[in-house]
Amino acid sequence: MPKIAPVFSIKSYGLYTAWDRGSKDLPKIIKHTLDIPAELGVEFGFILSVKKGKGEILEYCIDHPPFCDEDGKVMPPFVGTYFVNSNDFEFFLGDTIWEPADDKRGTWTLVVSYKGKEVARKCFNIF
Repeated sequence: MPKIAPVFSIKSYGLYTAWDRGSKDLPKIIKHTLDIPAELGVEFGFILSVKKGKGEILEYCIDHPPFCDEDGKVMPPFVGTYFVNSNDFEFFLGDTIWEPADDKRGTWTLVVSYKGKEVARKCFNIF
């Protein structure tokens, strides 16, 4: 019997409360928006719902405007994977504005892929 394909949907996106990356609790939505102020500590992104995906691996990419690391090298996009650990799974993909905030201005594109196919995308304008 063929395996049922996972179902993906963006539950919310925009500005969120601060996220404790060590906690299982997801941040709470403050405002649904794609326009994000470049203010220190502002948390933005989206929460993706995954149904029927237990055991699957998702890839993510956060593409951002060019800014440099502490050694003066341009930072590449942030990439990684998420392991879906239940059949009713939600996770937060996002970032926080940090010092210096000015070089974070521009378009941030957050993408989640499954088996090489894009399943979620949001572009945020950091101003």
